[in-house]
Amino acid sequence: MAEQKREQPDMRNMGIKVPGMRGQRNRNEVEKAKNVRGTFVRLVGFFKDELKSVIALFVIVLISVVCNVYAPKLQSNAIDTIASGEYHRLSGILAMMLAMYGIMSLMSLFQGRGSALLSQSVVRRMREELFRKIVNLPVGYLDSHSHGDVMSRMTNDVENISNTISQSMNSLFSGIFTILGTVFMMLTLSPKLALLSMSTVIFTILTTKALSQLMRKFYVKKQVLLGNINGTVEEMVGGYRTVVAYGRQDKVIEDFDRTSDELTRAGIIAEILAGSMGPLMNVINNVGFVIIAAFGGYFAIKGQISIGVISAFIVYAKQFGRPIDELAQVYGQIQTAIAGAERVFAILDERDEDRSGNENMERARGVISFRNVDFSYVPGEKVIQDFNLEVSAGQKIALVGATGSGKTTIVNLLMRFYNADGGEILIDGVNIRDIDCDELRRNTAIVLQETVLFSDTVRGNIKYSNKAATDEEMRSAAKLSNCHDMIIHLKEGYDTFLSGGGANLSQGQRQLLTIARAFLAKPKILILDEATSSVDTRTEKRIQDAMVKLMENRTSLIIAHRLSTIKDADVIVVMDKGRIVEKGNHGELLKRQGRYYELYMTQFAGQST
Repeated sequence: MAEQKREQPDMRNMGIKVPGMRGQRNRNEVEKAKNVRGTFVRLVGFFKDELKSVIALFVIVLISVVCNVYAPKLQSNAIDTIASGEYHRLSGILAMMLAMYGIMSLMSLFQGRGSALLSQSVVRRMREELFRKIVNLPVGYLDSHSHGDVMSRMTNDVENISNTISQSMNSLFSGIFTILGTVFMMLTLSPKLALLSMSTVIFTILTTKALSQLMRKFYVKKQVLLGNINGTVEEMVGGYRTVVAYGRQDKVIEDFDRTSDELTRAGIIAEILAGSMGPLMNVINNVGFVIIAAFGGYFAIKGQISIGVISAFIVYAKQFGRPIDELAQVYGQIQTAIAGAERVFAILDERDEDRSGNENMERARGVISFRNVDFSYVPGEKVIQDFNLEVSAGQKIALVGATGSGKTTIVNLLMRFYNADGGEILIDGVNIRDIDCDELRRNTAIVLQETVLFSDTVRGNIKYSNKAATDEEMRSAAKLSNCHDMIIHLKEGYDTFLSGGGANLSQGQRQLLTIARAFLAKPKILILDEATSSVDTRTEKRIQDAMVKLMENRTSLIIAHRLSTIKDADVIVVMDKGRIVEKGNHGELLKRQGRYYELYMTQFAGQST
């Protein structure tokens, strides 16, 4: 809500996450230690529902690895057969080698298909859970977090996880199995040569560990900065008119470039570290080949092994090094996926909005009571203080006051977007915390200053508040809200598609559609938040006429800066710093010549308060 943001105190120096402090908040996050093991285990948990697919992929990879590991042994036998002159055995060995390589090729095809299906199934469920969580988050969470960063977690981070599963799953499984199978075969052929050739493993482990720590740091930073970029773009696009109006293009570009440069540096360093892993592993592997050549030749001269065994060891040494190289190459992807998964899980771990309550509002009349209500967005900084107000059924109550006086916060509390810190809010004598939250909101319609229309038809937008409404009820609501004539003159009438939040309509036309939507909801309580502040005088008259009809026989709370729109209110409540300072009707308040009189004279007599 528009004023809600205006009324919130400055949270930047209080450790509270708010839009606009993305850079500071995220840089601090990069410095914090991350639970890699816990995140990985939790990520694996998403595979439980795909257990059959995981087992099938496991079997396919295992068959492929067995063929891959056994083929060099057959090659060794073929060489020894040729060396011994036993050519009659050669055709059978070659046929088996051909079969092994044929099965490997077929399994590779199945691996690619299986991993793609598995990744999409897992990520679909993760995406659905994340979207369901976002939809059920408290309003306060989205008020205090960059919308671009939340969207980045939904898109970029989930996509990175998908890519890692589809591209790295085979390498992970086959790499581990190949290493184990290769070590087994090498020990079987020559334990001494196997131990000597694997002496380079310790260097591989130390190098991988050192690089992985650095890589992880920069990949996490890269993901966080990517969220910053999305947040910056989202803010710029949403506030483009303001940016242009104040000539802040250069400043926006400068801020974007600064974050983009940080992202580029982090990305370059991360990619350099990831790219250096392969060459370093190649150097270590080449050292292993030298060891095999030197000691293998010595053992062959001593008659301890055959020439075929040396040939097999060279192949096995390559097989032993290749999966390590592959794992090193995909390590960056794995780190990106884990970093993204942490960010996704951070949202999934947030508490859902408290919607508890068993009471319904079937017989509600719309009597509202605020009793000793206190509230603060930041502990110790009260926005609402000892607020007391009684609203009778069908009354029109106007809330006025300077920006930041707490008017919209009262609406937020009534709608249970936030919960009061102290006191209680009652509807027909029932505490709103005891009323089912969905029931409360179904019986409360709200028309905001900032109109919200969706990428849907006019029909879909009006029926958004009541999907069960008939077309006749919809047209009746449109007529009552003075927008039926406007709608039927659109190209396709009620079936006209509104894109970009109704960008093809004027501000007044969009506002009339939101009023029609409120009519169709048939609410018992109505909230009008600066509903006419963004339109011209003629359009304002049409909107006011529609609102008068809408408020008939309904308890209405009206927030307005234009005092001309609330002259006919039953009670006008003047607020200042979260307190009620005056209360009465328009005539009574003018006679008192208090705070309301000062506000009124400021608007209509040009006097300074």
